[in-house]
Formats: sequence, structure tokens, C-alpha cells
Amino acid sequence: MDHSATPEIPAAGAAGERPEPSGEAPRASRRAAIALALYALVTLVYGASASRELFAVHTPFNHYALLAEAWLHGRLDLGGPPPAYAGGNDFAVFGDRTYVSFPPFPAVLIAPLVKLAGSAERVRDGQFFLAFAGVGPAVLFLALERLSASRRSRRTQAENAALALLFAFGSVYWFSAVQGTVWFAAHVVGVALACIYLYCALDAAHPLAAGLALGLGFATRTPLGFALPLFLCEALRVGRSDPRTLARRLALFAAPAALVLAALLWHNHARFGDAAEFGHRYLHIAWRARIEKWGLFSYHYLPRNLAVVLTSLPYTHAEGAPFQINAHGLALWVTTPIYAWALWPRRTPPVFWALAATAAAVALPSLFYQNSGWIQFGYRFSNDFAPFLFAMIAVGGRRFGAPFYALGAVAIAVNAFGALTFQRAGFERFYFFERTQRVLHQPD
Repeated sequence: MDHSATPEIPAAGAAGERPEPSGEAPRASRRAAIALALYALVTLVYGASASRELFAVHTPFNHYALLAEAWLHGRLDLGGPPPAYAGGNDFAVFGDRTYVSFPPFPAVLIAPLVKLAGSAERVRDGQFFLAFAGVGPAVLFLALERLSASRRSRRTQAENAALALLFAFGSVYWFSAVQGTVWFAAHVVGVALACIYLYCALDAAHPLAAGLALGLGFATRTPLGFALPLFLCEALRVGRSDPRTLARRLALFAAPAALVLAALLWHNHARFGDAAEFGHRYLHIAWRARIEKWGLFSYHYLPRNLAVVLTSLPYTHAEGAPFQINAHGLALWVTTPIYAWALWPRRTPPVFWALAATAAAVALPSLFYQNSGWIQFGYRFSNDFAPFLFAMIAVGGRRFGAPFYALGAVAIAVNAFGALTFQRAGFERFYFFERTQRVLHQPD
């Protein structure tokens, strides 16, 4: 690794110089056009790889639409038991009332559609969230372009677009984006907010928007609330010589995040009498005993979760199929081997370490969580920190040669298989499903 103070891009006219049209307006227009094209392409491919049922009916786990419907009726609970089609899956029961236990921001997004349709059952929630799935990759491209424009990344515009597409199709985000159900809808919205936060936090350029994205990220996927290091590092970097400007940026950042947090705390307290309780301690699930014994977060869960992230491989000698994938999901390096470029950089400017600290802070809560992400094709919780890893790849400076693109192609092939087969009728033989969650590796 090169820790020297060598300039971060070649001097003007040097080989490898990043070509750009003259003038800031043409550059901005070109970036916006590419981002829009990326959104359209990603959305089109996701739509083509989604199940037909996603466009025909609502998903069986349309919790966000149900929560929005409850709010529209002036209730915080569902007003009765959950619909039979949901199978009682991941609802919180507190006293004699049933609640949706997930952080609620995606329900805010879908509420206008529920209002127009008249009921949750009339809303094709999977289709609605699929329309958001291209936002994250498109905004990730813009964030990578910001790093290049500020000369902290040497990547060309084509390389930044390639990274955005590799995130879209070479990571577990692809299979997550085409599911539509409550757990995966949260990832779609969470990724969009994580990428917006990344874009706005760089250079501390948009503190108000960065704080709002962070707060809404916490209100969607709680680990995203720990993405604070990036903005703090960027604000200190650009504002250390002007304490007044630094204080102003920090205040603008903190205000919307605090407002969202206050609304969440009120919502939790109004439902469960505990501002810190989202409802997961009151889930009626088979492994509730382990939550009561060890809590929702514990060191006890770390070895199992690390085993999934690092060592979960396809089963061989499977009956009726050439291989099987455990429902705990494949290891992260199997689904996205190009993450090696984030862990093996050529250069480590300060922004690299800010991104690394942010990725680690977001990843840690899930590693101590009582659930590995089961049921999944790959480690879906990585969606929370993947945008920061891809930004690390960009600023790490290691060349994108044949090995990189070869592994990128492998990643696309692996994740295409997951997107097209995970929880699809006719492909059950490729998955090993065991309800106790105790089997991580193939039994002898």
C-alpha cells in the first residue's frame, strides 16, 4: 500500500488522465444523463428478472402496505390479526394487538399509493419497490464521479459506470431487488438512502440532505444509522480551518437526523411503551427463546454470522441437483469476489479510511444480530455497507485489469443465478432449507 503524499491523479496531459468535456455545466449534464441511463437499464433488467407474480398481485409479505393502511385508519396496530396470506410472519404481538415490527420509512413511501388504491391488498407492493431499485446504483455512480472530480479517485467515467453496474448485477443487491417482500423492500430503500448519504456526505457538501438521508436510513435499515463516520471525517477535513463553518455544517447535518430519530422514538413508545423497541422482541417466531435468552444483539451470535459471511459455500453431492445453497446464504467473497479490491488497495488516502470506518460501523450491528439474514441467496445484510465498499474500490487505486473484470463477470453470473432462482417455483432443489436455522454447513 502506498501511504505517500503523491498526487491522487496524474498531472494534466499525463497518460491515463481523466478526459472530461470543458466547462462544469456540460460535465454535470453528462453525469446526470449517464445516471439516468443507469437507472433505466438497471430497472429494465430487474423487471425482466423478477417473477411474473410481482406484477400481477401484491406480495404475501406486504407489511409496509399494511402499516400504511393502519396509519390511514388512524391506528398504530393492524386493528386485528394479520391477513392469513402473510402466515403470521414477523409480526409483533404486544398485549392483544398486532404490529408491524420493521422500521417504518418504506411505509411512508407507499402510503400515498395505498390511499389511492383504497386498501393494502390492492397495491402491488413488489412492483412499487422495484421502481426504486435502480436509484441506488445510479446515485452510487454520481458519488463515484464526485470522488473523481475532487481528484481523490483516479477512476474514469467509464470505470465509475462499470462499478455502479457491478454493484447492481455483481452483488447480492440483484437478488434482493427482485423479491419485493418486506425484508428485501427495506434493502432497496436502504441502498438508495445509503448512496444518497454517500453522495451528500462527500466534502460535507450537502449537510442537510446527508443528515436527512442518514436519519431516514435508520428509519429503514437501523444499521445505516451508524454510517456517521464518513460525514464527520469529511466535515472535519474541509472545515478544520474555519470552526464557524464546521459548526454550521454539523448543525445542519444533525437537525434532520434528530427530527427523524425523535419521530421514531415517539412511534416506538406509543406502540410498546419503550422508545428503543421496534417490536422484534415481541415477534411470534420459532426462535423467540434464543432472543429471550441472549437478546437481539449478542457476542453469542458473532461466530455463526461470521461463518455465513466468510465460509458458507454451495453443498456438493446434493440429491437431485448439481449443488445446493444453504438458506443462510453464500459467503460474501463467493457472491462478490471483487471486494478483494477494497481490502487490497494500492493507495489509502484519508477518504479510504473514512469509508472503511463507515463500512465497519454499519456492518458490525448485523454481525452481532440474532439472525444471519436467513432466508437468503447471499448475505443480504451486506447491502447496508456495500456502497461504501464500492467507493473504497474506487479510491483504492488498484488497476481494473483482466482479473478484475473476469471476477466481475463471475460475480454477475453467480448473482444472476440467485436473482432468477431464489424462492422461485421449480428451483427448490437448488436450495437447502432447514427451519431450525442451526445447520450452517453441509452435514457429513
